Amino acid sequence: MIEDERKLAKFVKQGLEQNNHVVDLAYSGTDGLSLLSGGLYDVVILDLMLPGQTGYDVLRNMKAFEIMVPVIIVSALTDTEKVVEGLDLGALDYLRKPFDFAELLARLRALQRKAGNERSAKLALADIRLDLIKHEVHKSDQKILLTNREFALLELFMNKAGKLITKNEIAEKIWEVDFDMGSNVIEVHIYQLRKKLDAIGDKNLIETIVGRGYKMGA
Repeated sequence: MIEDERKLAKFVKQGLEQNNHVVDLAYSGTDGLSLLSGGLYDVVILDLMLPGQTGYDVLRNMKAFEIMVPVIIVSALTDTEKVVEGLDLGALDYLRKPFDFAELLARLRALQRKAGNERSAKLALADIRLDLIKHEVHKSDQKILLTNREFALLELFMNKAGKLITKNEIAEKIWEVDFDMGSNVIEVHIYQLRKKLDAIGDKNLIETIVGRGYKMGA
């Protein structure tokens, strides 16, 4: 979410996380583009009146750098020409402020359904099945309850099965832009994810490559 009204941004972040989303915040267009260039995102919630680069600038730069992430504009600008300009620059939806949070959730679900039609909404590896739409994980036909971060970690590992994933890459794609690389938060989350996965069926699917990162079986 790229929004300079910090109180609103934090409120939306909290609400989305309670509905199984993992959310990064940026309070300027420049910081938002920095996140997008290094992260793996399913959708951008974008304000238009931003410090540094405006929302329109962000959309232009996303197109220039071929950052292909769906965008929902959320803005107090209501002039038809402003709406049309945002949509013409590549945004898929436009929600006017003030908005009902339930409507934002509904529009996100609509984007998820569309994305699910364009790419696989389910991932499978060994005896693990991950459903991106229902936000569910099953292993050996048993349901596993994961936190939002654990779910995002597992999705990243399964999407890059057989490939090395560094701690820096995990931090960029799943944690906040100001994540402290000196902390052991990532290691703790991976330990908890492993513990839950290893309790059922095949074990040791996530391998630690000492000094380099992690890898999940191909």
